[in-house]
Amino acid sequence: MWEAVQETVNYIKQKTNFTPEYGVILGSGLGSFTDDLKIEFILPYNEIPNFPVSTVEGHKGALVFGAIGNKKVVAMQGRFHFYEGYSMKEVTFPVRVLKFIGVEKLIVSNASGGVNPNYEVGSIVILTDHINMMPEHPLRGKNDERFGPRFVNMSEPFSKSMIAKAKELALIHDIKVQEGIYMGLQGPTFETLSEYRMVKKLGADCVGMSTVPEVIVARHMNLETFGISVITDMGNEESIETITHAEVLEAAKKAEPIVRKLISELILNY
Repeated sequence: MWEAVQETVNYIKQKTNFTPEYGVILGSGLGSFTDDLKIEFILPYNEIPNFPVSTVEGHKGALVFGAIGNKKVVAMQGRFHFYEGYSMKEVTFPVRVLKFIGVEKLIVSNASGGVNPNYEVGSIVILTDHINMMPEHPLRGKNDERFGPRFVNMSEPFSKSMIAKAKELALIHDIKVQEGIYMGLQGPTFETLSEYRMVKKLGADCVGMSTVPEVIVARHMNLETFGISVITDMGNEESIETITHAEVLEAAKKAEPIVRKLISELILNY
């Protein structure tokens, strides 16, 4: 893993000579955040050594390097999922690379199903914690201390100070946000009604098929991490019968300008 990461990092550095402070992982329907960047370089995943290639509709598949104000940013247009058939180490490989090209703060976004009755389709949720219900763990196996410690303290998966700043900025810009706990399940099926009830009983507010492995690996390497989710469907009897991936993308697209605004403001002001 170490050698593969360094090979990829060296390739990216030679191609871009760019040291980003922020990394942003763009989830389903949120890929247009890059329109807010003053773009300097674009590297398609299929040209980057050792990189997986995203197979999911709504995930474009490129690293985009640019700036928001005076802050240097690299955005992942499309992420990788365990359900696509990748190992957890492949799913989280790009997070390792982001760390070693200079990223200090990671912002992860996703689309998720809501079980909190205070949410509705289109709600924007700042993640305060997560519950890992994935069937595999990205840190299983021999630990390489060059990445991080064997046993990782997960008491603060999402940065409390970044959360506080995002809430302050949401207030200033009149952006309605909620807070919540995200549960990661394998997918690719959407949850059954009984599974949604389980998610709620176990203490989560929303559920999705990504993010958790990335955050675990980010914290393993001591990256400060912020998470944001767009509620694209509600886990109730009214919503569950009709939900499709196309509807998820459509709901995320409607909320996207607001999410983009909040992420951009956070990068500029934190």
